[in-house]
Amino acid sequence: VAVFGVLLCKLCGMVIAPNPLPFSTDSENKQNWMILALFYYPALYYPLLACGTLHNKVGYVLGSLLSWTHFGVQVWQKIDCPKTPQIHKYYSLFSSLPQIACLAFLSFQYPLLLFKGLKGTEKSNATEVSFSSGTISSGMAMALLLVLLVVPTLQSARMGVDEEIAMVLSGFKIELSPDKAEVVRIVVHYIWCVEVSYISAMTLACLINLAMLMRSMVLHRSNLKGLYRGDIYNVYNCQRSIRPSRPALVCWMGYTSFTAAHLCFGMIVQTMVFFLCLLITVFLIIMPVFHGQNLILFKLLWSMWPFWLMLLLAVVLQHITARFCFIKKTAGTRDLDNRGSLFLLTYLLFPVNVLIGVLLGLWRMVITALFNIVHLGRMDISLLNRNVEAFDPAYRCYAHYLKIEVSQSHPVMKAFCGMLLQSAGQEGSAAQRARDAEEGLEQLAGKCIRIHLLSWNPALWCLGMAGSITDKWWW
Repeated sequence: VAVFGVLLCKLCGMVIAPNPLPFSTDSENKQNWMILALFYYPALYYPLLACGTLHNKVGYVLGSLLSWTHFGVQVWQKIDCPKTPQIHKYYSLFSSLPQIACLAFLSFQYPLLLFKGLKGTEKSNATEVSFSSGTISSGMAMALLLVLLVVPTLQSARMGVDEEIAMVLSGFKIELSPDKAEVVRIVVHYIWCVEVSYISAMTLACLINLAMLMRSMVLHRSNLKGLYRGDIYNVYNCQRSIRPSRPALVCWMGYTSFTAAHLCFGMIVQTMVFFLCLLITVFLIIMPVFHGQNLILFKLLWSMWPFWLMLLLAVVLQHITARFCFIKKTAGTRDLDNRGSLFLLTYLLFPVNVLIGVLLGLWRMVITALFNIVHLGRMDISLLNRNVEAFDPAYRCYAHYLKIEVSQSHPVMKAFCGMLLQSAGQEGSAAQRARDAEEGLEQLAGKCIRIHLLSWNPALWCLGMAGSITDKWWW
């Protein structure tokens, strides 16, 4: 998780950095250097990840030295030169905080693992990188980038307002006040409202994506349990075989990256939409009500009060007549009554219901857009109908990702691998027998024993214990 966070911080910084690589100053070929940086930084930070996969003292010592070196270099650079003319004077410092936090975690984690290894209390568990590792880091980096791109500009504009703004506004026939000092105060207040609205929109987008991430983790666990039980229709809308395939493997390789990209893109769209909604609320509702002037929206709505009253009365009339005239209760059951009057009223209210239907259509479009915008960063749910969810590329990628996860890490298969190791005498203690999950798979793969779980019946595994398992596919 920490290494993924460092990579994503570098990726977000490369977007606006004048020099993507630290050893290049050629700004004319920035695009070529950026392409090279996409492969340079993963290679640079890969030893930090590789040292943890060795699961021995040498790896932990090397990981400690590398993490301390990277952490020390980052901190030394920010202490030596915390200010930069790029975007904001402290942009370099702020943009490095997530990266410094990830490196600090590694600097603490590797010595801790080394200490546990020396005491003999380390548990060797080959854990998988969770799909949420990249999303949290990318969300932090994107939120910081969104703040630094807009807020300093608004602050500079607010501090640079002077009395000349009154002449500029008068050129557009906008007269806020005859006093120029009052005009300056009003404009500064308006810019401050825009700044607060933007920060609030970005904060709301961050909270929503955090909540969506938590729900994604819960749903992902539920989907895995369902597929373990053989409930194919819980995830897929048709019968499918849970086996590795070329598209599934490609989707599994890119799922974490795709999730991070969807989260970043979703945060940008959400921030823009929420910012626009907050501006409309502040400048057309809150401030006019607070100051008692410029009530443009309220005047427009009030001028249409006969139309709104007609729609309200039509809706109330239909509910009242449906309750007291057109539904009768007989012996505890309900049935229609006065069908002739019902058909006549339906015909008479047809034009009015058309107008109500138009409003419902607009409201449906707003609700659908908000739902899709809020859930844009999630790949575990489809933004399309259940019958056409295959056309959603994000959800299709998630469905393929589940194939690899389930087919390669089924609990029954893990237990079976542990039983094989135990029967072969490769596990001698109770502590080692508890590692029958991931470690069993690694040792069996090293012996070229190909085991593939394609059935949900545990009895087949018991049958396999009595037969030959080498070079055989189990279905």
